Formats: sequence, C-alpha cells, structure tokens
Amino acid sequence: MAWIITAAYIGVLLAISRFTSGKATNDTFFAGERRSPWWAVAFGMLGASLSGVTFVSVPGMVGDAGMTYMQMCLGFIPGYVAVAMVLLPVYYRLQLPSIYSFLSQRFGLTAYHSGAACFVVSKLAGAGVRLFLVCVILHSMLAGQYGVPFGVTAALTLAFIWLYTRRGGIRTLVWTDCVQTLVLLTALLLIVRAVVTADGFTLAEAWHRVADSPMSRIFVFDDWASPRHFAKQFLSGAFIVVVMTGLDQDMMQKNLTCRTLHQAQKNMIVNGLMYVPVNLLFLVLGVLLYDFAATHAIALPSASDQLLPTLVGGGHLGEAAKICFVVGVTAAALSSADSALTALTTSVTIDIMHRPSDERLRRRVHIGVAVVLWLLVMLFQAAGTGSVINAVYVVASYTYGPLLGMFGLGLCTRNLRPRPWAVPLICVASPMVCYALSAIAAAMFDYHFGYELLLLNGVVTAAALWLSSVHKSTPRQ
Repeated sequence: MAWIITAAYIGVLLAISRFTSGKATNDTFFAGERRSPWWAVAFGMLGASLSGVTFVSVPGMVGDAGMTYMQMCLGFIPGYVAVAMVLLPVYYRLQLPSIYSFLSQRFGLTAYHSGAACFVVSKLAGAGVRLFLVCVILHSMLAGQYGVPFGVTAALTLAFIWLYTRRGGIRTLVWTDCVQTLVLLTALLLIVRAVVTADGFTLAEAWHRVADSPMSRIFVFDDWASPRHFAKQFLSGAFIVVVMTGLDQDMMQKNLTCRTLHQAQKNMIVNGLMYVPVNLLFLVLGVLLYDFAATHAIALPSASDQLLPTLVGGGHLGEAAKICFVVGVTAAALSSADSALTALTTSVTIDIMHRPSDERLRRRVHIGVAVVLWLLVMLFQAAGTGSVINAVYVVASYTYGPLLGMFGLGLCTRNLRPRPWAVPLICVASPMVCYALSAIAAAMFDYHFGYELLLLNGVVTAAALWLSSVHKSTPRQ
C-alpha cells in the first residue's frame, strides 16, 4: 500500500511539473517570471523549511531538551519581520536574480564570489545530510525490503527531483511545494491521531497528558550557562532566520517570485507565524511518543532521531501510521531537496559562471549538482556515524556567519570597501576564530555556546572587514 500511495504522489508532482513548466526559459527557472501568488509561496516555504530531518528529529528532541525548542521558534517571528522590512526592499529595488549580486554592487567581485561560495558549501552540506537521512528511512521501509541497493534508492530519489524541476525550476517549485506541505501536515496530524488512538485517549486527555509531562517545559530562565536559556534561544532564532532565510538563495529565490514587494513581505511574515503552531505539534507528538513507549514498555532507541521511525516502523502504531510516516517524510525530503537543487543551480550559473541567459549551461549545471548531491549522500552512508552528520551541520552553520557579516556591513555602511584580497581570507578565518573562542569559553568559564555562535561569527567577520576597508565613494543603493 505504501508503494501505491508513494507512486500516486509522485505522479501528482510530475503532472504539476508538466502543467507549470510550459515554454520555460531561464527567467522562468530562476525567477518564475515574478508572477507567483504570495499565499502559495508562503505555504510552500513552510514545507521546504520543515525538511525530513525536522520531521524525524524534532519529536525526539523532547527526550533531552523538553519543549525548549519553542523558544527559538518564537524568535523566528522577529527574524522574519526583519527580513521582510530590511532585506526584501533591497532585493526588490535592485531586481536581483541572485541575492549575492548585492555583494558585487556593494563590495566588488571578490566579495560576490566569496558570498556565493559560502552559500554553495553550506547548501551542499545541509542538503546532502537531509537527503541521506531521508534516503535511509525510505530505503529501510520501502526499497531495501526488495533487495534494492542503497545507492540505487538515493539515485532514484535525486533523479525524480531532477525530473520535475529540470524545466520549470522555481515556478514549478512554488506549486509542488504547496502540495508537499499539505501532504506533510496531513501526515503529521494523522500520526498524532494514531498515537492518541493507540493509547485510548481522547484529544483532551492527550493534551492534559502532555501538559503534565516533565518534558513539556518550554522556558529556561534560571541558567545563563545553558545553551537553552531563553535569551540565547530567542535571539538565536531571530538571527538564524535572518541568515538562513534572508541571506539564503534557496529561501529568497521563492520570495523574489512574488509580483510586488508588498506581497513578498506579507508572504514572509505569514510564513513566520505558521512555524509556531506546526513546531509545537511536532513537539507534542514527541511527548506522546515517549509516553507511549513508557506505557507499553517499548525499548527506546539509542539515538533520539530514531524514536519516531522505531515506533512507526516497528508496527507499534499500525500500518496506517507507517504509510503516513513514509509519505510525510517523502514530502518533507522532496520539498527541501528540490529547492536546494534549484537554488544551487541558480547560484552556480549566475554567481560563479556569470552566464544567466545560457539555457544549455543551466541544464548541465542542474545535472551536475544532482550528481554531486548523490556523491555526498553516498559519502555519508559510507561514514555511517551520527558524529559525521553533526559535524557537517556545525560546518554548514559556521559558513553562514561570513554571509551575515558581509551583508550587515554592506547594509549599515555606504563608503567602505574591504580590500579584495582580504575578503576570502576573512571568510575562512572568522569561523576558525569563533571555534577557538567557543573552546576557550567552555574550558575556562564553563560557558557553552549554542546557536548564538552564529551571531558572534557575523560580528567577527564584519569587524575584520571593517578594519580591512578603505573609504571609497559608492553609488547610493
């Protein structure tokens, strides 16, 4: 049954791709001809951000951190407001196909290439990890049961993503992501219902069960050294949105397809508000799953990420829940991977090769990026350890710090130009300095940096760029 539903779902996405691609050009692929309705962009972006990793990992978080992740989700809201009111007006005024073109106009070609390189490295690492984790689940629950090698599962997943994005690009993604978000949320609701039903609770009883659980703690105000302190989580959430949405070609490419700046701003703020209830539901599911495992004496997996796959894949919640999980993870994975593939193709074609009108090159780059992602998935599979995955996430988060510093300095100053030779050196050195500061703080003061390390990275980058700058008259942006 899972195969049939998954195949039907794939057929729907292919049909949408065929309908939306039409006589696609590079402008269609890169910018969707700037005719996307804002509500479709907002709803689709929700699914793109809630990747398969979120679907699998967030419920398991409550075992160690309770619901403290909600503090960061609350911080997302001012972050989205800042992106809407500060960054979007700049992008729309300059009519940029790639947001990193701003760095070229402000600081020159070296800064432009450095910013694009930071994005490409970050997105390849992040997308590769997300694809790997989801391919593992799909392989164990579907293809692997029929003796299909893991490499073939990963290749088929990427081939399908390439197939429905190869012509329409971002215009197709606006609509396929809407479908995938709807499927993801439906699957989440059905899994919650399956857990509540399996325990024999009513919805009201389940809610009281969650509220009374020690895992339901949201706010931490009493321990400044903890990475889960409210101030750290809230501020980190705001800056994570600014960097990983406002300075990320993947996320902003969809926003820039809206017809007007006002619509794009409305889309951004509505999208940010939707994260709070959706992530709360993921955390509620996690509390219910731990409670279910304790009630039925089910052994917990060693890794918290495996909580939901273990209970669903082991048949503890019924066949319907298993099908919902497979389809939901598939939707979440495709929604994030397809936009990553399209954004990477855009950045390499425009930012690195500077040939935005060459359709033949764009098609070749699209295939090449898909092959590189497959190689990364196979590399993670060969490594086979969670520590490697965590290391890749840390490296990817460090690379966004230089972007924050460069854009921050560019927006807050007018006549400063960093020396070209210094920019790439600073982008490499700044994460290293922050890593050293993090280790020193832990060893000497027992202070453990959380996501606020991203802000420190940006400040160090901006300060170094400022010190290396010369005053130069620039056109008013």
